[in-house]
Amino acid sequence: MSEPLYAGELASAAALYARLRQEAEKILVGQEEVFELLCVALISGGHVLLEGVPGTAKTLMAKILARLVRAEFHRVQFTPDLMPSDIVGTSVFDLQSGRFYLRRGPVFTQILLADEINRAPAKTQSALLEAMEERQVTLEGEREALPFPFFVAATQNPIEYEGTYPLPEAQLDRFLFKIVVPYPGNEAERRILRLHDRGLNAHDLQAAGIEPVVMPEELRAVMTSVTRTTVDDALIEYMTEIVEATRSSADLLLGASPRASIALLTAAKTLAAMRGRGYITPDDVKSVARPALRHRLLLRPEAEIEGLTPDRVIDRLLTRVPVPR
Repeated sequence: MSEPLYAGELASAAALYARLRQEAEKILVGQEEVFELLCVALISGGHVLLEGVPGTAKTLMAKILARLVRAEFHRVQFTPDLMPSDIVGTSVFDLQSGRFYLRRGPVFTQILLADEINRAPAKTQSALLEAMEERQVTLEGEREALPFPFFVAATQNPIEYEGTYPLPEAQLDRFLFKIVVPYPGNEAERRILRLHDRGLNAHDLQAAGIEPVVMPEELRAVMTSVTRTTVDDALIEYMTEIVEATRSSADLLLGASPRASIALLTAAKTLAAMRGRGYITPDDVKSVARPALRHRLLLRPEAEIEGLTPDRVIDRLLTRVPVPR
């Protein structure tokens, strides 16, 4: 068993990410880019919305991440009859003591997998808003703090729309990233089959050899170090112009908000640190532009008829905005 990598031994976010990737690759195949973005979101203190068809390892990646940082993990299957109290908890009367006591819901965890979040009605979806934004829950007028780290990985299926409730813009904006999870390539799928042929049980991560890398308390030091990544004024201007371009685009009804600008900055700084640099470059900004912006944009109907997608609009804008040198 490998020893956890504590903050005092961490040279940088790059060292931590290298260990996370090394452990995850023991069973995670063909989703390297998605896993990198998950790590960016975790170290940035954000949340992610994972969109992909069933069977593309969305749940597995969340479980792997929880084990790697020795975090408590809860999974909630969202359904049309799920109530807000099923998420955050409620007060329960104890007949023996004659008193009410607080029964905490599954949101009181460190990594929460909200599976098929768009299958629950808006009232239940909104139960996560306060938790995601403020890292706390208000129950019976009392504020209850959530543990550190608190990371939400929500999933949704882009194909099945019957019986679903699309997430409102206010909730989508709470996610740092919307990550599109693709099918693995042919070679990656052959490797997956080889692993399972050799007896891999993806439900037993310990037996699969996935070992913890860092303790949650030590993760805080890495997150703090990332905030010291240098950002040149020219890069600040570059990110501002990208976001402004979404607001003036003829293809969009709704452009990105100031929260999107902050997400772009935060994610670029984290990605630069994970890549071993103390400063960000235009390539860092471009690498996080799609996941940071795609869920914050609303296409005009005529743009949708033309076959445009948020990703294509973002790509167009990136080619138009001058890159600082």
